[in-house]
Amino acid sequence: MADLFGDEAPPPLPPANAPLADRLRPAALGEVVGQDHLTGPEGAIGRMVAAGKLSSIILWGPPGTGKTTIARLLADAVGLRYVQISAVFSGVADLKKVFAEARDHARSGRRTLLFVDEIHRFNRAQQDGFLPYVEDGTVTLVGATTENPSFELNAALLSRAQVLILHRLDAAALDTLLTRAEALTGRPLPLDEDARAALIASADGDGRFLLNQAETLFSIALDALLDPAGLSHLLQRRVAVYDKDREGYYNLISALHKSLRGSDPQAALYYLARMLTAGEQPLYVLRRLVRFASEDIGLADPQALIQCLAAKDAYDFLGSPEGELAVVQACLYCATAPKSNAAYRAQKAAFRTARETGSLMPPENILNAPTRLMKDIGYGRGYTYDHDAQDGFSGDHYWPADMEPQRFYEPVDRGYEKRIAERMAWWEEKRETLRRD
Repeated sequence: MADLFGDEAPPPLPPANAPLADRLRPAALGEVVGQDHLTGPEGAIGRMVAAGKLSSIILWGPPGTGKTTIARLLADAVGLRYVQISAVFSGVADLKKVFAEARDHARSGRRTLLFVDEIHRFNRAQQDGFLPYVEDGTVTLVGATTENPSFELNAALLSRAQVLILHRLDAAALDTLLTRAEALTGRPLPLDEDARAALIASADGDGRFLLNQAETLFSIALDALLDPAGLSHLLQRRVAVYDKDREGYYNLISALHKSLRGSDPQAALYYLARMLTAGEQPLYVLRRLVRFASEDIGLADPQALIQCLAAKDAYDFLGSPEGELAVVQACLYCATAPKSNAAYRAQKAAFRTARETGSLMPPENILNAPTRLMKDIGYGRGYTYDHDAQDGFSGDHYWPADMEPQRFYEPVDRGYEKRIAERMAWWEEKRETLRRD
């Protein structure tokens, strides 16, 4: 397993035939692009390096943003022995070996920086195994993860490490990488200005992906510069990051729901498109829209729920891709409908009260009396059939004797609920009049 743990000596320069991304790896923290908020003089990493003292950290960020590079350069910057393992390929035996070697080196005065790539892949018990060695300083842990540490890492481990967030590389940082690639190879990319911008956009903030695409372009002999259409035909299309077990999945669902709630049809359609083009099942999206129609529109526009269910029927009937237009229609209808969560709030309030008062008997006048005995003991006595009352409204009392009337549903002054509120106010006024009489 010796090759699993890297080498204490500085890594040799990559050979000329190494991948472009390896040949362009920064040699100092100052060369890392796109993460100045961490590596700059005022950043957390910059301050640690300036002080010459490194605490355990978790580097959290998307792929291709420099996590591995930063870990290696950190060890060089503060003079620590560097050991790298991957949680994908390593087990308990490997960790024991790493810790034993680190302890031996610590006795001779040399501390170890242990870089664990994809640390979230270790299970909870394996993560617990790091704790004593981090606490006693045997290793300084630098973990890298693309997943939200608060979901994937033990609380005990998180309490002993500082979480540092790496950003997606912006267009300027990605363009810097392309410029460095052109300088290293000694020739420009065969792209016009628009195609260069399209190449940067296709990377979606992933520097490694961008350099791999650039390497492909450098390897092809072209007679003329490529435009965006030519670039699209030549290079593969980048697949959107959308793992149904991971945070990005829930982020898009949340973004769609909040855009709908905020009545922004353009943003809502964008996030809907992100989900569908990444492979989400349209029926799942429709379930979210149906829920939204009930929770955030409700009776302000009762047609919203009908539209969503109709879209579900249309998609069932047409399938993809034709049926996806019905999903879009439902999304736009919900985004542009008047909003009310009055029904949602009423549900929560009513359910809470029901749990607190669930044993109270309804008043006798509205109890069912299918037998003579039940009639004799008063069930149904004094009930007024509303259709026989003036205006179809009796004003009867319907609450348990030991409970004050409650107000769960408070319609808003928007959409159809404005008319509902007027009707409820009219009933309330009439009920008070009948009670006084």
